[in-house]
Amino acid sequence: MKKLRFITSLVTSDNDYQREQAEAAQAAARRVGADLQILDAANDAVNQSQQLLKIIQGSASERPDAIICLPVGTGLAQVAHAAVTAGIGWAIINREVDYLGQLRMNSQVPSFCVTVDQEEVGRIESRQFRAILPGGGLVLYIAGPAGSFGSERRIDGMKSTKPANVDLRQIRGRWTEESGYKAVQAWLRLSTSLPTPISLVCGQNDSMALGACRAFEHEVQTARQDWAKIPFIGCDACGAAGKDRVRQGILAASIELPATAGIAIDTFARFYLRSEFPAERTLLMPVPFPPVESLAGLRTKV
Repeated sequence: MKKLRFITSLVTSDNDYQREQAEAAQAAARRVGADLQILDAANDAVNQSQQLLKIIQGSASERPDAIICLPVGTGLAQVAHAAVTAGIGWAIINREVDYLGQLRMNSQVPSFCVTVDQEEVGRIESRQFRAILPGGGLVLYIAGPAGSFGSERRIDGMKSTKPANVDLRQIRGRWTEESGYKAVQAWLRLSTSLPTPISLVCGQNDSMALGACRAFEHEVQTARQDWAKIPFIGCDACGAAGKDRVRQGILAASIELPATAGIAIDTFARFYLRSEFPAERTLLMPVPFPPVESLAGLRTKV
């Protein structure tokens, strides 16, 4: 039997969670004895689509058995249809799409999604707000790119459960530490930001939250000493390093997300090696780190 070959297409190599996805994919490929190529879309949806179409439309002898894709922007419906038509399995990770039912009806190769409950991520953020700011306050909220499935669903979940006494100032980053730094730096340099009584900074991932920490350190050393007491929270808590940031107080809290790429590779291996056809959707749950209850009154202690 020929050796299985998989492609994993990720958004960027410049944040912890994407690197954890790559590591999980590599571990799964080794476990099932498959070859794996990891593509970095460099946060560019067009680039991602072109990378994948070049592979799909290439020589039949060079095509992979399956593609695992974490989309930069849209769900890549046309790319998915092209892959399946070419006999390549297709898995979407960390987002949901509406075309899988049709794709699965007309194909002999599997297509499915493995995703984290992104709205629950937002609901956990709200619970963290409530625990850290029992008396309410203003949160500077660093979201991912506009139109990003994960970012928009996290916002929906957060706003649906946000305490009434917590207000938001929302800005956008691009999932990287540098983008979080630049977004917060630009906000801090607005004439309206200095008198703004920020109580908490929340990044939709740890990388942007760390960038926000750096921006505050650089921009407000003399302007607002009390801003040094602001807690920063993120999302990912990847590996020992991610959890250590919280234990050391660099971030006040985070949210653990399961790495979905390895699960997708295991799912494909079960199909190709044991003819187990996968479910259309696998939904995984995020977990707050540390437990939300341990954050009670944190804002008053810093």
